[in-house]
Amino acid sequence: MNKRGRIRIKRTCFFCEHKFEPDFKNYKILRKYVTERGKILPRRITSTCGKHQRRVAMAVKRARHMALLPFVAENISR
Repeated sequence: MNKRGRIRIKRTCFFCEHKFEPDFKNYKILRKYVTERGKILPRRITSTCGKHQRRVAMAVKRARHMALLPFVAENISR
């Protein structure tokens, strides 16, 4: 239990579990780590370890430059 009395569920890193590294060419997997507006999701939400979160961020940025992922969403209604 943590300070607020809630039970913390320990989740494992997707990349550690499946034993492969994030790569910008796997843009279908990288979409899971980006919001619909184009922001990279933080570690606490995606449950990746620190090492792989840094590599996911770099892979997302590379995929954006290669035009595999968008920088921002196209149809944003206010």
